Amino acid sequence: YYAFMWGYPGKKLLFMGQEFAQRREWSEARALDWDLLDHAPHRGIWQVVRDLNYLYRSRPALHARDCEPDGFSWLIVDDSENSVFAWLRSAPDGNPIAVISNFTPVPRDNYRVPLPKAGSWREIINTDASDYGGSGKGNGGVVEARAEGGGVSATMLLPPLSTIMLEFVPD
Repeated sequence: YYAFMWGYPGKKLLFMGQEFAQRREWSEARALDWDLLDHAPHRGIWQVVRDLNYLYRSRPALHARDCEPDGFSWLIVDDSENSVFAWLRSAPDGNPIAVISNFTPVPRDNYRVPLPKAGSWREIINTDASDYGGSGKGNGGVVEARAEGGGVSATMLLPPLSTIMLEFVPD
């Protein structure tokens, strides 16, 4: 869910300990349970939040037009059968970023996503990566969007219960 939130317009908010999946409710009477970072699942959540923060700061498409309608456009909004949503984030001084979320435990093989430009789209984050505690399923780092039948789209693997972000790579 974190990558869905970071990819969606608006300001981001995590509360004390959510950045590493603390189990106990936060209390001002005690410190956060930082020792949980010694356990792989908690470390994986911490790493994905760290990487999302880096992407958010370094990619203008994810923050520059946070409150402007032209910084966001839907790519897929009506695929209730597969529980997939996709949208595009854009900014004048950055490459567009497609955010694709699969909200089911079922991988979606050969899933077609419409994109605004033909060419290479680099997978800049995949929340199902093994570094984050996921299965490691992905697209080998890049997908190719092709113009076909009056539109542009790319076929890709959508890992289970995950969000991927694809950044357009200009020639």
